[in-house]
Amino acid sequence: MAQANPYPLRVDRNIMEKFKVIAFNNGRSVNKEIEMLMKQAIIDYEQNNGLIEIPPLSE
Repeated sequence: MAQANPYPLRVDRNIMEKFKVIAFNNGRSVNKEIEMLMKQAIIDYEQNNGLIEIPPLSE
């Protein structure tokens, strides 16, 4: 389930405007385009460096 991001994204205006075009052309929102790129970065990282283990959250 998606959660609110506690890390606001600050990015150069020109980069954001171009990124909006890329997201639109890929049929995604800016948020989903960022999420897709993050997932791909994780896949690439883990292929080169091994699985990233995340401890379970305590309740």
